[in-house]
Amino acid sequence: MENVIIIGSGCAGWTAALYTARANLKPLLITGEQPGGLLTTTSSVENFPGFPEGVDGYELMTRMQQQAERFGTRIKLGSLVQAVDFSKRPFVLTVDGERLETQTVIIATGASHRHLGLESEDLLEKKGVTYCATCDGALPMFRNQPLVVVGGGDSACEEATFLTRFASVVYLIHRRDSLRASKIMADRTIAHPKIKMIWDSAITEIMDVKQEKVTGVKVKNLKTNAEQVLDCAGVFIAIGHVPSTQVFKPFIKTDENGYILRTEGAATNVSGVFVAGDCSDHVYRQAITAAGMGCAAAIEVERFLAAENA
Repeated sequence: MENVIIIGSGCAGWTAALYTARANLKPLLITGEQPGGLLTTTSSVENFPGFPEGVDGYELMTRMQQQAERFGTRIKLGSLVQAVDFSKRPFVLTVDGERLETQTVIIATGASHRHLGLESEDLLEKKGVTYCATCDGALPMFRNQPLVVVGGGDSACEEATFLTRFASVVYLIHRRDSLRASKIMADRTIAHPKIKMIWDSAITEIMDVKQEKVTGVKVKNLKTNAEQVLDCAGVFIAIGHVPSTQVFKPFIKTDENGYILRTEGAATNVSGVFVAGDCSDHVYRQAITAAGMGCAAAIEVERFLAAENA
C-alpha cells in the first residue's frame, strides 16, 4: 500500500515528488511514456529561476529527478497508467498490467501540443519548429528573423505579439478569414505593424528537412488553392493543447476540453485525489507555475494524510 502515487514526470510531478519525499511519505512516481514531459523537447529554457545562462530542458528534468530521488522517491520508469478506480479508498491503479493500491494520488500528467500532422513538422521539431514562444522565442536563432505562427485563438495572438520583440516580421497563418481570439486580442494583433496576416491558409510543408533547420514554409490558400513560399527561421505552432486526462474521466471532473477541474487548492472532486500542472492549467502552461502547483498538491497530500491519522 502506497501513501501517495504521483502520475507524471514533468515539473509538477518531480516537485510533488520532492516535497512528499521530504515529508517522509515515500512517494512512488510513474513517469509515463515521455519521462520528463514536454520540457524535454525544449532545447533551451531561459525563464526558469536559478539558471541565468539558461538550461537544456532535458537537463533540468534530470536534475529535478535526481533531487527527488535523493530524498527517497521511487520511480516506475516509462510506465503507463492503463486504468484507475477512484470509486473508493484505497485507490487502485493498473500500471503496465500491475495492480497498485494507494491512499492518495497526485495527477500531473500534463498536456501535449496539438500538431499540424506534417512529416516535416516532426523532423524539424527543436530545429526551428516549436510550440512555445515564451520558452523559445528569445533564442539567438530567431532574433531579427522572419517567423511564422500558426493558429487563430488567443494563444496564437499572444505568441505572435510576443515574438514581435525579437522577429523582423511575424506571419500569422490562420485557416479562416477571421480570428477566433477575443476581440481586443484580435484587434491588437491585426493592427500590429510587425504582424502580417495570412488568411484562409494552411501550411503544407515546413522547409528544409535536408538542411536540418527551418528555412521557410509552403502555404496553400484554402479558397483559391494558390500556393506561396514564406521564408522564415522558425515556426511556432499554437493550435491548442490536448490534456492527458482521458484515463481519469470516469471519476474526475474535467471541463469541456478535458482539463481537470479543481474544487479548492489542488483538490479534485474525489477526496484524496489531487492535481498539478498543465493537465489542469490551460492559462499559464509554464514550467515554473507547474512546479508551484506540484508543491501545493504535495503539501495538501501531506495535510490530508496527517488529518486522517490525527
